[in-house]
Amino acid sequence: MRKLVFSVFLTMWSAFSLSQVKSGFEIDITIHGLQDSSVFLAYHMGDKQYIKDTVKLDKEGHAIVLGQEALPQGIYMIVLPGKKYFEILISKDQYFSLSCTYNDYLNTLKFTGSDENSAFIEYQKKWMLMQQQAAALSKRIQSNKENSDSLKILHSIQKLEEDNMKSYLRSVVNANNGNLLATLVKSLLPLDVPEFTISGEVRNPDSVKWVWNYIYNKDHFFDNTDLTDERLLRTPILYARLNAFFTNIVIQSPDSINKEIDKLILKCKNNYKVFQFVAVFLFNHFRESEIMGHDAVMVKLADDIYLSGKADWVSKEFKDDLRKQIDLIRPNLIGRKAENLVMDSFKGIFVSLYDLEKEFTILYFWEPGCGHCIAETPKLKAYYEKAKNDNIEVFAVCTTADKAKWTKYIEDNNLTWINGWDPERSSHFDYYYNVQSTPMVYILDRNKKIIAKKLSVEDIASFIDNYRKYFK
Repeated sequence: MRKLVFSVFLTMWSAFSLSQVKSGFEIDITIHGLQDSSVFLAYHMGDKQYIKDTVKLDKEGHAIVLGQEALPQGIYMIVLPGKKYFEILISKDQYFSLSCTYNDYLNTLKFTGSDENSAFIEYQKKWMLMQQQAAALSKRIQSNKENSDSLKILHSIQKLEEDNMKSYLRSVVNANNGNLLATLVKSLLPLDVPEFTISGEVRNPDSVKWVWNYIYNKDHFFDNTDLTDERLLRTPILYARLNAFFTNIVIQSPDSINKEIDKLILKCKNNYKVFQFVAVFLFNHFRESEIMGHDAVMVKLADDIYLSGKADWVSKEFKDDLRKQIDLIRPNLIGRKAENLVMDSFKGIFVSLYDLEKEFTILYFWEPGCGHCIAETPKLKAYYEKAKNDNIEVFAVCTTADKAKWTKYIEDNNLTWINGWDPERSSHFDYYYNVQSTPMVYILDRNKKIIAKKLSVEDIASFIDNYRKYFK
C-alpha cells in the first residue's frame, strides 16, 4: 500500500512539475508544398508589423518556433515566401501545431491543440464570404440607381444582410466568451443607435437628428472596445479604432478633440501599457496632422502627459527638445491674441501691428531670395490689389538682413502694403510666430486674434470669405 501511495504521489508530482515547466511557447508548423524555406513569425503593433522569430522549414515542410518566455497575446502572422501570410491568435495556450498547403493556405489551414485558432480560421472564412456578398450587393445597388423599384428591393435585401452580419458577429462573441477571439470580434460590432423621436415643433429636424446621432456615436464609439485590455495592442484593431475616431468621428476643432482626449485617457489610464500606446498614438497623430489648429492639441498632450512626468518612457533629451518646440508653438496658437510687432519700415518710419484698424490683417513673413516667396508674393500682391479697399491690410515682414535686396524687390515689384524691416529681430517675430521657413502666412481679425496660420496664399481669399460668412 505504501508503494502504491508513493507511486501515485510521484505520478501527481510529475504531472504538476510538467505543467509548471510548460511555460514559454511552441508552435509546430507544417507547410505542405514548401521546403527548405524561411518562415517568419510576426506580430502587429499599431499599424505596423514586426518580425518576432524566423525558422527554416525542412524537406518535409516542417519547423518548430519556440521560446522560453510566453508571447504577449494578440494577433500574429505566419509569413511565407512570395508575400503570403495568414494570421493566428496567440492566446493563453501557446503550445499548438498548425498545417496547411502552401498554394491554398487559407482553405487548408488546420490547428491541433488550439480550439480558439480553429474557431478563428472558421470565423475568417465565414466573414470574408459575407463581406464579398455585401460588396457584390453594393455594386448591384450602384448599377440600379435609376431603377427605383429595383433599388427599393435591393435596399431591403441589404438591410437583411447587415442584420445577418451583426447576428453572426454576436454569435461568435457569445460562443467564445472570455477569450481573445470574442474580444476581437466584439470590437467589430457596429453600434445599435436607438431611434430618436423629434418633436413636430422643431423647425430643423434634420439638423437636430444629425447632432443627436453625432453625439451618440461619439460618446459610444468605444463601447465594444475594451480600453483596458492590452492584448489589443498586438492587433491592428486598437490603432484602427483610435485613428477612425480622431479622423472621422470627432469634429476637427482643438476644443472638441481635447475634450475627447481627456475622456479617452480616463478610460485607459489604469492599464499602463494601453495608456502608453494611446498617448504615443495621439502625440504622433496630431504632431503629423496638416489640419490647421491641431498644434493646440499637441501642446495639450505635451503639457498633460509628456512634460508632466506621466510619460516616463521618454528620455530627458526628448522632453527637453519637446519643451523647446512647445515654447515656439504656444505664443501663436489659433485663438490667441497675436503679439505686437514694432519695427522699421520701407518708408523709414516705425510701424506697429497693433496700430492697424482693419477687419483682417494678413501677416506675411517672406524674403526676396526665397524661391517659394518669389512664386507666392506676386499672387499675394494680386489679391491685395483687389482686397485692399475691402478692410484688409498686409503687414509683410522681411526675414533677411540684406536691405539692398529687400528694397530692390519692393521697388521692382511695386509692393505698396506695409513692409516691415527688423534685421536684428528685436521684435522677436521669429519666436512669437515660429518663423522657421518662408513664406509664412497668418490672418488676424480686427482685435488681432489669430484666426488662421500657415495658409497658402491661394487659400487666403476663400478663408476670409468663409470667415465672414460663418463667423461674423
